[in-house]
Amino acid sequence: MTVNCILERVTETRSTNDDLLERWRAGELIDPVARIAHKQTAGKGRAGRKWLANPKDSICFSMAFPFNRSPAELTGLSLLVGIAVIDGIAKACQLDMFQLHQSGLRLKWPNDLLLNGAKLAGILIEGGQAKPGDPSWMIVGVGMNLSNANAVEQNLSQSGLKVGSLEQLLRPEAYLPDIEYLWLTLLESFEMHFKKFDQFGFASFQQDWMKWDAFANQKVCISGSGKETVYGIAKGVDTNGALLLEQADKTIAIYAGDVSLRIQS
Repeated sequence: MTVNCILERVTETRSTNDDLLERWRAGELIDPVARIAHKQTAGKGRAGRKWLANPKDSICFSMAFPFNRSPAELTGLSLLVGIAVIDGIAKACQLDMFQLHQSGLRLKWPNDLLLNGAKLAGILIEGGQAKPGDPSWMIVGVGMNLSNANAVEQNLSQSGLKVGSLEQLLRPEAYLPDIEYLWLTLLESFEMHFKKFDQFGFASFQQDWMKWDAFANQKVCISGSGKETVYGIAKGVDTNGALLLEQADKTIAIYAGDVSLRIQS
């Protein structure tokens, strides 16, 4: 297994994303860096929401990677990361894509992995471009539940969020992969997918993502960002990673922001 980035392992930190983001802002990033923490005391998801995870039952890490594209050309990156995580899971757990799909693994636009409708993993992307012509440094954070999904769910009882875990994907006789091995396998997948994305953009992954679309052809609603709730039928994503919503007389594209996508009740 070959991973071409600097590897950092720490026992505890506030947030691996914040650690790498601070270094980017200080101009200290030169080569790709991956940082994993046994415990994050201020782990976060999108819009600064708290990410709750039990250290022994989860994997939380971040990777800083320079893209030779402007931030505007990276709109599909969170979707691409979802594909890369699935690829890493398949390799680390020795499962094929058909088995994972049959087990109920799906991608929820724009940044979650679901297992039979329960949240298995979340993706957070931050970063930017210091000035025109510079690489766009993106900090990609991943939090994944490995086991004891019920315990995590109880901590979130007020939110009503269902929680899934990697162990639920495994065969009865199988064991969870070692966290170090899982981390390195995911990083290897990230590097491979990031390089292809940097060269060809999200368009080369569009059809792959739609195979895993959790809400394909379902009636959904999108709310948030202080805007009026939007309703429609989910029709996959376009070549930029925007969600396509079919409405009565038109199809509209929704770009990722601080929005919530859910099935119409």
